[in-house]
Amino acid sequence: MTEAKSRWALAALLTGTGLLYIWGLDASGWANSYYSAAVQAGSQSWKAFFFGASDAANAITVDKTPASLWPMVLSVRLFGLNSWAVLVPQALMGVATVAMVYASVRRLFNAWAGLLAGAVMALTPVAVLMFRFNNPDALLVLLLTVAGYCVARAQERGATRWLVLAGAAIGFAFLAKMLQAFLVLPGFTLVYLVTAPVAFWRRVWQLLLAGAAMVAAAGWWLLAVALVPASERPYIGGSQTNSVLELALGYNGIGRLNGGDYGGLGNLNQQAGWLRMFDTEAGGQIAWLLPAALVLLVAVTWLTRGAPRTDPVRAALWVWGSWLIVTGLVFSLMQGIFHSYYTVALAPAIAVLVGMGVAVLWERGARRLLGVLTAVTAVWSYVLLSRSSDWNPWLGVAVLVAGLGAALAMLLTRRVLAVVAVALAACLAGPAAYAVDTAASPHTGAIPTAGPSTGGGFARPGGGFARPGGGQTFGRPPATGFGGGTPGQGRGFGGMGRGGMGGLLNAGAPAAELTALLKDGASGYTWAAATVGSNNAAGYQLASGVPVMAVGGFNGTDPAPTLQQFQQYVAEKKIHYFLGAGMGGFGGRSTGGSDDAARIAAWVQENFTATTVAGTTVFDLTTP
Repeated sequence: MTEAKSRWALAALLTGTGLLYIWGLDASGWANSYYSAAVQAGSQSWKAFFFGASDAANAITVDKTPASLWPMVLSVRLFGLNSWAVLVPQALMGVATVAMVYASVRRLFNAWAGLLAGAVMALTPVAVLMFRFNNPDALLVLLLTVAGYCVARAQERGATRWLVLAGAAIGFAFLAKMLQAFLVLPGFTLVYLVTAPVAFWRRVWQLLLAGAAMVAAAGWWLLAVALVPASERPYIGGSQTNSVLELALGYNGIGRLNGGDYGGLGNLNQQAGWLRMFDTEAGGQIAWLLPAALVLLVAVTWLTRGAPRTDPVRAALWVWGSWLIVTGLVFSLMQGIFHSYYTVALAPAIAVLVGMGVAVLWERGARRLLGVLTAVTAVWSYVLLSRSSDWNPWLGVAVLVAGLGAALAMLLTRRVLAVVAVALAACLAGPAAYAVDTAASPHTGAIPTAGPSTGGGFARPGGGFARPGGGQTFGRPPATGFGGGTPGQGRGFGGMGRGGMGGLLNAGAPAAELTALLKDGASGYTWAAATVGSNNAAGYQLASGVPVMAVGGFNGTDPAPTLQQFQQYVAEKKIHYFLGAGMGGFGGRSTGGSDDAARIAAWVQENFTATTVAGTTVFDLTTP
């Protein structure tokens, strides 16, 4: 392929990716309303922007560091608050990630290998899902892909600046999704230490510089939070002590690994195991080409066994392979909360391994192994497609027949290009179909899933929601107290979209009468209203455009505010209304978190008169 043709092909790939990721975005409404409310708050207050507060009056932050919110906030400040302004930045990050995957492969191989890797990345179902959504994963994946590119490039000549850039990218990724960003560190560090073409102590010194860049890129924000008095900033959501370090190491750290109860997090997952990435919950999201990627990693390592220690091809495979193995094992074995959309963090590694691995085997004439991989991938795709037996049942059969036919032809015919075209079509048809279905379906709530339903999520009798794949159940979500619903998801918490529990933990849309009540006189109060739980607050806030205090944060189990603080706010007439009562989040103290939210709701109910507005219980806190 000539250089001009490769540029046109790349442009076509990126344009197609952009269309897939952007077309019809507004169907998902606010997507995850929890983060959309924080974006709204940041667009109204630079203080809320910096800290990641969930309301413009800065009561409490979201339960993550705020970097993933910043691009969306800047977009909303430019274009106004709407679904497109919130979601398009995520889609553009997806296009940039595909471009980085292409660039990572193109540096060492022909353009077709880079295009293959880019196509695999673009069509991975969970990537389509998360680059059309507003969870923190989009920015995390983009930054880690940049880091992987930089490490591989640094290894080629032992370039310090590229290694330092990788450290800075990982550090900033920490500000997107905290400790998950560091899962790539062990592999990246070891590969560079072993393979870089410079003296050993220079490698050590370079890694120390990269570590310093990582600390600086992550630490400046942590330092700023530490230096600002707690009374001058919002409470750190997800912590029990108003501490970012507790949030990073507990709620978003050790608790995710060992299932420990940090601030009401709870152990909601008992399905850890070596094959989790292939199970009903995660398989259709990420695993289409996972077996092929692992085989290619081993095969290329074996084929390059006689190459020098510094061989850049093998080193690059190891950079991305270490990412896949370490992150995949952590996701598979973690005992705490796991959601299938986390697996988007594996997509760039799988894509690069497939692109590079196929290129190496092709260059070395290992067509028999490529035929075997085609057959294995076709059979595995058939298995994954059969999990949605009522969704296009013909597709699995077509993929199986085409894949096995192409694999056999690779051994028997010399018409290579035609056979390769059929093989690629067979291997990519399954994820491509899931990708299109994902893009065509609205997704809302905190736990979206890609593709058609595989029976992984379902409502449970008697309240609560079954975790996809089995295990313990979520506690009954707090009652929303308002009618209406988010686009495509039914009323309040009740909606369950395609592909599992897409609408779980999502805000509904309050009635116009209630919205008008919140707006009326809101300028005279710091918060127009307060309610238990961030998702409850998000619905009211997004509809009214005025600050609504999320008592207890996301789970309703943070001590923010305490009962005493809330009483002081009421005495100072800073809060106009309290919406709903008796909503204890996800269980209060029974799950290890604070019970202040439940105590506040009880105190309000005992001391103020309840009225009903459009089906919602409302307490006027200015009138005891």
